[in-house]
Amino acid sequence: MRGQTTTEGGVTAAGTKHVKVRRRPRLPLAVYVLALGTLLMLTSEFVVAGILPLIASDMQVSVAQAGSLITVFAIGMVVGAPLMAMLTIRLSKQLTLVLALIVFVAGHVVVALGQDFTLLLAARFVSALATGAFWAVSAVVATRAAGPSSGARAVAVVGAGGALATVLGVPLGAFVAQVVGWRGTFWALAAAASLATVLVARLIPHDSPGAHPTSLRAELAGLRSGRLWLALAACATTCGGVLAAYSYIAPILIDQAGVTVAHVPLVLTGFGIGSVIGTLLAGRFGDAHPGPITIVTPAVTTVLLLAISLVSGSPWLTSALMVLLGLFGLSANSVLIHLAVRFAGKAATLGSALSVSAFNAGTAVGTAFAGAALVSPLGTRGPGLVGTIIAALTLIPAAALALARRRRAAQ
Repeated sequence: MRGQTTTEGGVTAAGTKHVKVRRRPRLPLAVYVLALGTLLMLTSEFVVAGILPLIASDMQVSVAQAGSLITVFAIGMVVGAPLMAMLTIRLSKQLTLVLALIVFVAGHVVVALGQDFTLLLAARFVSALATGAFWAVSAVVATRAAGPSSGARAVAVVGAGGALATVLGVPLGAFVAQVVGWRGTFWALAAAASLATVLVARLIPHDSPGAHPTSLRAELAGLRSGRLWLALAACATTCGGVLAAYSYIAPILIDQAGVTVAHVPLVLTGFGIGSVIGTLLAGRFGDAHPGPITIVTPAVTTVLLLAISLVSGSPWLTSALMVLLGLFGLSANSVLIHLAVRFAGKAATLGSALSVSAFNAGTAVGTAFAGAALVSPLGTRGPGLVGTIIAALTLIPAAALALARRRRAAQ
Protein backbone atom coordinates (compact mmCIF):
# COMPACT_ATOMS: atom_id res chain seq x y z
CA MET A 1 0.00 0.00 0.00
CA ARG A 2 1.35 3.40 -0.93
CA GLY A 3 1.74 6.12 1.68
CA GLN A 4 4.19 7.94 3.88
CA THR A 5 7.35 6.02 4.78
CA THR A 6 9.86 5.82 7.59
CA THR A 7 13.18 3.94 7.53
CA GLU A 8 14.94 1.68 9.97
CA GLY A 9 18.61 0.69 9.54
CA GLY A 10 20.37 -2.55 10.44
CA VAL A 11 23.36 -4.79 9.64
CA THR A 12 23.14 -8.30 8.18
CA ALA A 13 25.22 -11.30 9.32
CA ALA A 14 27.56 -10.70 6.37
CA GLY A 15 28.22 -7.17 7.59
CA THR A 16 26.28 -5.41 4.85
CA LYS A 17 23.97 -2.58 5.85
CA HIS A 18 20.33 -2.86 4.96
CA VAL A 19 17.45 -0.46 5.31
CA LYS A 20 13.96 -1.63 6.13
CA VAL A 21 11.19 0.68 4.98
CA ARG A 22 8.04 0.83 7.03
CA ARG A 23 5.14 2.44 5.24
CA ARG A 24 2.46 4.49 6.91
CA PRO A 25 -0.84 3.33 5.39
CA ARG A 26 -3.02 5.79 3.56
CA LEU A 27 -6.28 6.72 5.24
CA PRO A 28 -9.39 5.18 3.67
CA LEU A 29 -11.36 7.33 1.23
CA ALA A 30 -14.29 7.13 3.64
CA VAL A 31 -12.39 9.41 6.06
CA TYR A 32 -12.22 12.18 3.45
CA VAL A 33 -15.92 11.77 2.67
CA LEU A 34 -16.64 12.34 6.35
CA ALA A 35 -14.40 15.42 6.22
CA LEU A 36 -16.58 16.74 3.38
CA GLY A 37 -19.62 16.31 5.61
CA THR A 38 -18.05 18.24 8.48
CA LEU A 39 -16.97 20.97 6.04
CA LEU A 40 -20.57 21.48 4.95
CA MET A 41 -21.99 21.35 8.46
CA LEU A 42 -19.53 23.79 9.98
CA THR A 43 -20.02 26.08 6.99
CA SER A 44 -23.74 26.06 7.76
CA GLU A 45 -23.05 26.92 11.40
CA PHE A 46 -20.61 29.77 10.73
CA VAL A 47 -21.88 31.28 7.46
CA VAL A 48 -24.97 32.81 9.07
CA ALA A 49 -22.79 35.34 10.92
CA GLY A 50 -21.59 36.74 7.60
CA ILE A 51 -25.04 37.12 6.05
CA LEU A 52 -27.08 38.26 9.07
CA PRO A 53 -27.92 41.72 7.62
CA LEU A 54 -29.28 40.11 4.44
CA ILE A 55 -31.44 37.66 6.42
CA ALA A 56 -32.69 40.39 8.77
CA SER A 57 -33.65 42.68 5.90
CA ASP A 58 -35.47 39.97 3.97
CA MET A 59 -37.30 38.53 7.01
CA GLN A 60 -38.03 42.04 8.40
CA VAL A 61 -36.44 41.38 11.78
CA SER A 62 -33.59 43.09 13.59
CA VAL A 63 -30.02 41.88 13.20
CA ALA A 64 -30.08 40.86 16.88
CA GLN A 65 -33.18 38.73 16.23
CA ALA A 66 -31.56 37.22 13.17
CA GLY A 67 -28.59 36.35 15.36
CA SER A 68 -30.81 33.91 17.24
CA LEU A 69 -30.38 31.63 14.20
CA ILE A 70 -26.79 31.15 15.44
CA THR A 71 -27.80 30.68 19.07
CA VAL A 72 -30.45 28.09 18.34
CA PHE A 73 -27.99 26.13 16.19
CA ALA A 74 -25.45 26.03 19.04
CA ILE A 75 -28.12 24.86 21.48
CA GLY A 76 -29.17 22.18 19.01
CA MET A 77 -25.58 20.94 18.79
CA VAL A 78 -25.21 20.73 22.58
CA VAL A 79 -28.47 18.84 23.00
CA GLY A 80 -28.45 16.96 19.73
CA ALA A 81 -25.12 15.16 19.84
CA PRO A 82 -25.74 12.98 22.92
CA LEU A 83 -29.50 12.76 22.36
CA MET A 84 -29.20 11.54 18.79
CA ALA A 85 -26.35 9.20 19.75
CA MET A 86 -28.70 7.44 22.18
CA LEU A 87 -31.71 7.49 19.85
CA THR A 88 -29.73 5.93 16.98
CA ILE A 89 -27.84 3.43 19.12
CA ARG A 90 -29.46 0.40 17.44
CA LEU A 91 -28.90 1.70 13.91
CA SER A 92 -25.80 0.99 11.84
CA LYS A 93 -23.31 3.85 11.74
CA GLN A 94 -23.69 4.17 7.96
CA LEU A 95 -27.48 4.50 8.19
CA THR A 96 -27.16 7.06 10.99
CA LEU A 97 -24.82 9.19 8.86
CA VAL A 98 -27.14 8.97 5.84
CA LEU A 99 -30.22 9.88 7.88
CA ALA A 100 -28.37 12.80 9.48
CA LEU A 101 -27.44 14.16 6.06
CA ILE A 102 -31.00 13.72 4.75
CA VAL A 103 -32.37 15.70 7.70
CA PHE A 104 -29.62 18.31 7.18
CA VAL A 105 -30.66 18.69 3.51
CA ALA A 106 -34.34 18.95 4.42
CA GLY A 107 -33.63 21.59 7.07
CA HIS A 108 -31.76 23.75 4.56
CA VAL A 109 -34.50 23.43 1.96
CA VAL A 110 -37.02 24.61 4.56
CA VAL A 111 -34.83 27.62 5.41
CA ALA A 112 -34.36 28.43 1.72
CA LEU A 113 -38.11 28.39 1.13
CA GLY A 114 -39.35 29.64 4.52
CA GLN A 115 -41.17 32.95 4.87
CA ASP A 116 -41.84 32.75 8.62
CA PHE A 117 -38.93 33.48 10.98
CA THR A 118 -40.17 31.01 13.61
CA LEU A 119 -40.12 28.29 10.96
CA LEU A 120 -36.52 29.22 10.14
CA LEU A 121 -35.56 28.89 13.81
CA ALA A 122 -37.18 25.46 14.00
CA ALA A 123 -35.43 24.32 10.81
CA ARG A 124 -32.06 25.52 12.13
CA PHE A 125 -32.59 23.65 15.39
CA VAL A 126 -33.45 20.42 13.56
CA SER A 127 -30.43 20.88 11.27
CA ALA A 128 -28.26 21.25 14.38
CA LEU A 129 -29.62 17.98 15.79
CA ALA A 130 -28.59 16.26 12.57
CA THR A 131 -25.19 17.96 12.67
CA GLY A 132 -24.63 16.74 16.22
CA ALA A 133 -25.50 13.19 15.21
CA PHE A 134 -23.18 13.32 12.20
CA TRP A 135 -20.24 14.69 14.21
CA ALA A 136 -20.68 12.10 16.96
CA VAL A 137 -20.80 9.11 14.62
CA SER A 138 -18.20 10.35 12.13
CA ALA A 139 -15.44 10.34 14.76
CA VAL A 140 -16.20 6.72 15.66
CA VAL A 141 -16.43 5.61 12.02
CA ALA A 142 -13.19 7.40 11.11
CA THR A 143 -11.35 5.82 14.06
CA ARG A 144 -12.53 2.31 13.16
CA ALA A 145 -11.86 2.76 9.46
CA ALA A 146 -8.28 3.93 10.03
CA GLY A 147 -7.38 1.33 12.64
CA PRO A 148 -5.91 1.78 16.13
CA SER A 149 -2.54 3.10 14.92
CA SER A 150 -4.04 5.97 12.89
CA GLY A 151 -7.21 6.83 14.79
CA ALA A 152 -6.14 10.33 15.88
CA ARG A 153 -4.86 11.08 12.36
CA ALA A 154 -8.20 10.07 10.86
CA VAL A 155 -10.20 12.16 13.34
CA ALA A 156 -7.84 15.07 12.60
CA VAL A 157 -8.63 14.85 8.87
CA VAL A 158 -12.36 14.86 9.67
CA GLY A 159 -11.81 17.80 12.00
CA ALA A 160 -9.75 19.59 9.35
CA GLY A 161 -12.85 19.50 7.16
CA GLY A 162 -14.55 21.60 9.82
CA ALA A 163 -11.57 23.94 10.08
CA LEU A 164 -11.59 24.33 6.31
CA ALA A 165 -15.08 25.77 6.60
CA THR A 166 -13.59 29.02 7.94
CA VAL A 167 -11.18 29.25 5.00
CA LEU A 168 -13.29 27.99 2.11
CA GLY A 169 -16.90 27.28 3.03
CA VAL A 170 -17.85 30.51 4.81
CA PRO A 171 -16.31 32.90 2.23
CA LEU A 172 -17.94 30.96 -0.62
CA GLY A 173 -21.27 30.96 1.19
CA ALA A 174 -21.07 34.70 1.76
CA PHE A 175 -20.13 35.25 -1.90
CA VAL A 176 -23.13 33.22 -3.10
CA ALA A 177 -25.37 35.29 -0.80
CA GLN A 178 -24.04 38.51 -2.33
CA VAL A 179 -24.62 37.25 -5.88
CA VAL A 180 -27.96 35.42 -5.71
CA GLY A 181 -29.28 36.25 -2.24
CA TRP A 182 -28.91 34.59 1.16
CA ARG A 183 -31.39 31.84 0.26
CA GLY A 184 -29.03 30.77 -2.51
CA THR A 185 -26.43 29.93 0.16
CA PHE A 186 -28.81 27.46 1.77
CA TRP A 187 -29.78 25.98 -1.60
CA ALA A 188 -26.08 25.48 -2.35
CA LEU A 189 -25.50 23.78 1.02
CA ALA A 190 -28.52 21.54 0.46
CA ALA A 191 -27.22 20.52 -2.98
CA ALA A 192 -23.70 19.83 -1.72
CA ALA A 193 -25.06 17.83 1.22
CA SER A 194 -27.17 15.77 -1.20
CA LEU A 195 -23.97 14.80 -3.02
CA ALA A 196 -22.31 13.98 0.31
CA THR A 197 -25.28 11.74 1.17
CA VAL A 198 -24.71 9.68 -1.98
CA LEU A 199 -20.96 9.41 -1.27
CA VAL A 200 -21.56 8.32 2.33
CA ALA A 201 -24.09 5.70 1.23
CA ARG A 202 -21.64 4.28 -1.32
CA LEU A 203 -18.28 4.57 0.44
CA ILE A 204 -18.94 4.16 4.17
CA PRO A 205 -18.93 0.44 5.06
CA HIS A 206 -22.26 -0.92 6.21
CA ASP A 207 -21.65 -2.26 9.70
CA SER A 208 -24.08 -4.55 11.43
CA PRO A 209 -25.68 -2.96 14.47
CA GLY A 210 -24.90 -6.16 16.35
CA ALA A 211 -21.21 -5.94 15.54
CA HIS A 212 -20.65 -3.59 18.50
CA PRO A 213 -22.45 -3.27 21.87
CA THR A 214 -25.74 -1.49 21.29
CA SER A 215 -27.62 -1.55 24.58
CA LEU A 216 -28.24 1.77 26.25
CA ARG A 217 -27.10 0.28 29.55
CA ALA A 218 -23.74 -0.69 28.02
CA GLU A 219 -23.34 2.79 26.59
CA LEU A 220 -24.13 4.50 29.89
CA ALA A 221 -21.80 2.16 31.77
CA GLY A 222 -18.93 3.42 29.63
CA LEU A 223 -19.47 6.91 31.02
CA ARG A 224 -18.02 5.86 34.38
CA SER A 225 -14.51 6.41 33.07
CA GLY A 226 -12.81 9.25 34.94
CA ARG A 227 -10.40 9.77 32.06
CA LEU A 228 -13.37 10.36 29.73
CA TRP A 229 -14.61 13.26 31.87
CA LEU A 230 -11.11 14.73 32.07
CA ALA A 231 -10.98 14.68 28.25
CA LEU A 232 -14.44 16.29 28.07
CA ALA A 233 -13.36 19.03 30.51
CA ALA A 234 -10.36 19.75 28.27
CA CYS A 235 -12.69 19.86 25.26
CA ALA A 236 -14.85 22.52 26.92
CA THR A 237 -12.02 24.76 28.12
CA THR A 238 -9.87 24.60 24.99
CA CYS A 239 -12.76 25.70 22.77
CA GLY A 240 -14.16 28.16 25.31
CA GLY A 241 -10.81 29.94 25.65
CA VAL A 242 -10.12 30.36 21.95
CA LEU A 243 -13.68 31.24 20.92
CA ALA A 244 -13.96 33.81 23.72
CA ALA A 245 -11.42 35.91 21.83
CA TYR A 246 -12.21 34.79 18.27
CA SER A 247 -15.90 35.68 18.57
CA TYR A 248 -14.88 39.32 19.09
CA ILE A 249 -11.93 39.31 16.74
CA ALA A 250 -13.23 42.27 14.70
CA PRO A 251 -13.30 44.82 17.56
CA ILE A 252 -9.99 43.45 18.90
CA LEU A 253 -8.31 43.91 15.52
CA ILE A 254 -9.91 47.24 14.59
CA ASP A 255 -10.35 49.09 17.88
CA GLN A 256 -7.46 47.71 19.91
CA ALA A 257 -4.79 46.84 17.35
CA GLY A 258 -5.57 49.40 14.65
CA VAL A 259 -6.07 46.90 11.81
CA THR A 260 -8.03 48.40 8.92
CA VAL A 261 -11.46 47.00 8.14
CA ALA A 262 -10.26 45.89 4.70
CA HIS A 263 -7.54 43.70 6.26
CA VAL A 264 -9.76 41.89 8.77
CA PRO A 265 -10.78 39.18 6.24
CA LEU A 266 -7.10 38.50 5.57
CA VAL A 267 -6.48 37.90 9.28
CA LEU A 268 -9.54 35.64 9.43
CA THR A 269 -8.21 33.67 6.46
CA GLY A 270 -4.82 33.39 8.15
CA PHE A 271 -6.49 32.11 11.31
CA GLY A 272 -8.43 29.53 9.28
CA ILE A 273 -5.37 28.31 7.37
CA GLY A 274 -3.43 28.05 10.63
CA SER A 275 -6.28 26.04 12.13
CA VAL A 276 -6.28 23.55 9.25
CA ILE A 277 -2.50 23.09 9.42
CA GLY A 278 -2.47 22.83 13.21
CA THR A 279 -5.27 20.25 13.23
CA LEU A 280 -3.50 18.05 10.68
CA LEU A 281 -0.14 18.31 12.47
CA ALA A 282 -1.65 17.50 15.87
CA GLY A 283 -3.42 14.49 14.38
CA ARG A 284 -0.20 13.37 12.70
CA PHE A 285 1.59 13.11 16.07
CA GLY A 286 -1.44 12.61 18.32
CA ASP A 287 -1.52 8.80 18.08
CA ALA A 288 2.01 8.39 19.44
CA HIS A 289 2.21 11.49 21.65
CA PRO A 290 -1.26 12.50 22.90
CA GLY A 291 0.08 13.79 26.24
CA PRO A 292 2.51 16.40 24.86
CA ILE A 293 -0.01 17.52 22.23
CA THR A 294 -2.78 18.11 24.77
CA ILE A 295 -0.45 19.96 27.17
CA VAL A 296 1.75 22.02 24.85
CA THR A 297 -1.09 23.40 22.71
CA PRO A 298 -3.16 24.90 25.57
CA ALA A 299 0.03 26.22 27.19
CA VAL A 300 1.05 28.04 24.00
CA THR A 301 -2.56 29.13 23.46
CA THR A 302 -2.67 30.69 26.93
CA VAL A 303 0.47 32.72 26.20
CA LEU A 304 -0.88 33.84 22.82
CA LEU A 305 -4.23 34.95 24.27
CA LEU A 306 -2.49 36.88 27.03
CA ALA A 307 -0.26 38.60 24.46
CA ILE A 308 -3.29 39.47 22.30
CA SER A 309 -5.01 41.06 25.31
CA LEU A 310 -1.95 43.12 26.25
CA VAL A 311 -0.77 44.34 22.84
CA SER A 312 -2.40 47.48 21.48
CA GLY A 313 -1.72 49.80 18.57
CA SER A 314 0.32 47.15 16.71
CA PRO A 315 -1.68 45.79 13.75
CA TRP A 316 1.02 43.53 12.34
CA LEU A 317 1.96 41.94 15.67
CA THR A 318 -1.67 41.36 16.66
CA SER A 319 -2.41 39.88 13.23
CA ALA A 320 0.56 37.51 13.57
CA LEU A 321 -0.60 36.48 17.04
CA MET A 322 -4.08 35.73 15.66
CA VAL A 323 -2.64 33.51 12.92
CA LEU A 324 -0.55 31.66 15.52
CA LEU A 325 -3.69 31.32 17.66
CA GLY A 326 -5.31 29.57 14.71
CA LEU A 327 -2.29 27.25 14.42
CA PHE A 328 -2.28 26.22 18.09
CA GLY A 329 -5.65 27.13 19.59
CA LEU A 330 -7.95 24.38 18.33
CA SER A 331 -5.36 21.96 16.97
CA ALA A 332 -5.69 19.49 19.86
CA ASN A 333 -9.45 19.13 19.41
CA SER A 334 -9.21 16.06 17.18
CA VAL A 335 -6.82 14.38 19.62
CA LEU A 336 -9.22 15.12 22.50
CA ILE A 337 -12.14 13.67 20.52
CA HIS A 338 -10.08 10.55 19.80
CA LEU A 339 -9.23 10.23 23.50
CA ALA A 340 -12.90 10.64 24.45
CA VAL A 341 -13.86 7.88 22.01
CA ARG A 342 -11.11 5.60 23.37
CA PHE A 343 -11.77 6.28 27.07
CA ALA A 344 -15.52 5.74 26.64
CA GLY A 345 -14.87 2.12 25.66
CA LYS A 346 -18.18 0.51 24.76
CA ALA A 347 -19.81 3.94 24.84
CA ALA A 348 -17.62 5.20 21.97
CA THR A 349 -20.44 6.92 20.09
CA LEU A 350 -21.79 8.58 23.22
CA GLY A 351 -18.27 9.64 24.22
CA SER A 352 -17.81 11.28 20.83
CA ALA A 353 -21.22 12.93 21.13
CA LEU A 354 -20.41 14.33 24.55
CA SER A 355 -17.17 15.80 23.20
CA VAL A 356 -19.21 17.71 20.60
CA SER A 357 -21.51 18.95 23.38
CA ALA A 358 -18.49 19.91 25.50
CA PHE A 359 -16.97 21.96 22.68
CA ASN A 360 -20.22 23.83 22.09
CA ALA A 361 -20.96 24.30 25.80
CA GLY A 362 -17.47 25.72 26.32
CA THR A 363 -18.00 28.04 23.37
CA ALA A 364 -21.33 29.26 24.75
CA VAL A 365 -19.91 29.95 28.21
CA GLY A 366 -16.68 31.49 26.89
CA THR A 367 -18.43 33.86 24.48
CA ALA A 368 -20.95 34.88 27.15
CA PHE A 369 -18.21 35.87 29.62
CA ALA A 370 -16.19 37.51 26.84
CA GLY A 371 -19.20 39.57 25.79
CA ALA A 372 -19.70 40.75 29.35
CA ALA A 373 -16.00 41.63 29.60
CA LEU A 374 -16.17 43.58 26.33
CA VAL A 375 -18.73 46.03 27.76
CA SER A 376 -16.89 46.23 31.09
CA PRO A 377 -14.06 48.71 31.84
CA LEU A 378 -11.68 46.14 30.32
CA GLY A 379 -13.09 46.91 26.86
CA THR A 380 -11.47 45.12 23.93
CA ARG A 381 -8.85 43.59 26.24
CA GLY A 382 -11.62 41.71 28.06
CA PRO A 383 -12.26 38.84 25.61
CA GLY A 384 -8.56 38.03 25.40
CA LEU A 385 -8.18 38.00 29.20
CA VAL A 386 -11.27 35.81 29.60
CA GLY A 387 -9.88 33.46 26.96
CA THR A 388 -6.52 33.37 28.74
CA ILE A 389 -8.08 32.22 32.00
CA ILE A 390 -10.29 29.58 30.36
CA ALA A 391 -7.49 28.24 28.16
CA ALA A 392 -5.16 27.98 31.17
CA LEU A 393 -7.75 25.79 32.92
CA THR A 394 -7.21 23.21 30.14
CA LEU A 395 -3.82 22.41 31.66
CA ILE A 396 -5.49 20.86 34.73
CA PRO A 397 -7.34 17.97 33.00
CA ALA A 398 -4.58 17.65 30.38
CA ALA A 399 -1.91 17.19 33.06
CA ALA A 400 -4.14 14.75 34.97
CA LEU A 401 -4.55 12.65 31.81
CA ALA A 402 -0.80 12.65 31.23
CA LEU A 403 -0.14 11.51 34.80
CA ALA A 404 -2.74 8.76 34.51
CA ARG A 405 -1.14 7.59 31.27
CA ARG A 406 2.32 7.52 32.91
CA ARG A 407 1.01 5.52 35.90
CA ARG A 408 -0.61 2.96 33.61
CA ALA A 409 2.60 2.63 31.61
CA ALA A 410 4.59 2.04 34.81
CA GLN A 411 2.31 -0.76 35.99
